Amino acid sequence: MTRLKEKYLNEVAPALMQKFQYKSIMEVPKLEKVVLNMGLGDTKDNAKALDAAVNELSLIAGQKPVVIKAKKSVAAFKLRKGMNVGAKVTLRGDRMYQFVDKLFNVALPRVRDFRGLSTKSFDGRGNYALGIKEQLIFPEIDYDKVDQIRGMDIIFVTTAKTDEEARELLKLLGMPYAN
Repeated sequence: MTRLKEKYLNEVAPALMQKFQYKSIMEVPKLEKVVLNMGLGDTKDNAKALDAAVNELSLIAGQKPVVIKAKKSVAAFKLRKGMNVGAKVTLRGDRMYQFVDKLFNVALPRVRDFRGLSTKSFDGRGNYALGIKEQLIFPEIDYDKVDQIRGMDIIFVTTAKTDEEARELLKLLGMPYAN
C-alpha cells in the first residue's frame, strides 16, 4: 500500500468523518482519479517532438499516455481532422496515489517562487484543476534531454459533492494551498 493511501485511510478519512459529520464511511470523499493532459498543438508537423513529449509524460505518470487527435478541422490554426493535438493519462489506484504524493512533496516545492496553490480552481462539483508551466519540476525529467519546455494540466477528480469537502480532502492529503 502506498504511503499516501495509508495516510488517507488512517488520518484523512477519520478527520473528514468528524468534521462533516458523516454517518457512514462510504460517504467520505476520496480521490477517484487524476488526469494529466499535455497540449501538443505545436508538434503537429514534427513527429519526433510528439514522441519526446509522449515519452516525458509517460516518465512522469509511470503509464503510457493516449495521443489525442483533432475532432474537427480548424483553418485558422492550420489544423486538420485526425492530427495529433495532445496526450493524456488517467491515473487510478496505487499509481494515482504515488503520483499525487510525488507531486505534493517533490515536484511542487521545486517550482520557482512557489507560494502555494490557489483555492479557487475548483469546478463546483468537488474537482480541482491545476496548470503547470514546465515539466522540468518532476525529478524523472532529465534537464539536458529536454528539447522544449511544455506545460500540462492536472485534474484531481474526487467523489466529494461540494468544493468545501474536496478542498478539505486535498488539504489533508498534503496539497500545499496558498494562505
